[in-house]
Amino acid sequence: MNINDLNKEELEDWKKACKISAQALAYGKLLIKKGNNLLDVTKKTDEKIIRLGGKIAFPSQVSMNQIAAHFCPTKNNNPVFDNQIVKLDVGAHINGFIGDNACTVDLSGENNELVKASREALNNAIKIIKPGITLEEIGRTIQETIMNFGFSPVRNLSGHGLGKFEVHTKPTVPNYNNGDETEIKKGDIFAIEPFATNGHGIVIETSNPTVFSFVQKKPVRDMTTRQILKEIGNYKGLPFAKWWLEEKFSLFRVNLALRQLENLGIIRGYPPLAERDNGLVSQAEHTILIEEKAIVLTKF
Repeated sequence: MNINDLNKEELEDWKKACKISAQALAYGKLLIKKGNNLLDVTKKTDEKIIRLGGKIAFPSQVSMNQIAAHFCPTKNNNPVFDNQIVKLDVGAHINGFIGDNACTVDLSGENNELVKASREALNNAIKIIKPGITLEEIGRTIQETIMNFGFSPVRNLSGHGLGKFEVHTKPTVPNYNNGDETEIKKGDIFAIEPFATNGHGIVIETSNPTVFSFVQKKPVRDMTTRQILKEIGNYKGLPFAKWWLEEKFSLFRVNLALRQLENLGIIRGYPPLAERDNGLVSQAEHTILIEEKAIVLTKF
């Protein structure tokens, strides 16, 4: 989206959402310690967003080691932190305007360079961005930075535009030089999101999604499924976590409803994304506004 499409109040909502996202990310990062569990971190990070006056744009996601993105714990799958490399992805919204940011924590102490690779790729991309720069130039900078650390960018993950109640819109901001000559315009708002890996640089879907989003309305006959669908309607079409439903309904009812709703095409799941060769993955992300240069809205 471009700020020329917004009024003053909407732009202030966006800036506030980004500030809350940054504060919640910083808070959640401090919770990633050996012995803590993932569900506790995601719950407390989501709760922090609410306490700060925001709403949750997507469930806080904690993806470890070779899992690059889209992992949310559940009551039955709630690992404990040990020596993993951990990605925390956090987003808040105000009236549908979204702030999106992420960081990586290395609990092993052995992957500092991998963490630095994605973070420096993000910083270097932000430094060169200005009106008129092309997406391929951004991708080239990210790619070269990560490769200079001896790692590979994850080529089929990318940064993205942000819209009202939309987490992923145009443009797609590549993490490598993909030849896209689309120029960035003054007033654009989007997220830059480098991923670095010591693997091949491609992620694949695994199984058992725990993050979902609403797709379309269709009739549902089962009473239990209708009740859960009504709850899903409260999320305004934004992504939601399975554990949110587990807080209000039994695990059996949640599993049944999600399966039926997916089969009917009413919702879609987002399976965890794993590096193809089980390489470790790091991530860094900011939401930026393009003025004469890039302004980091999720700076904290």
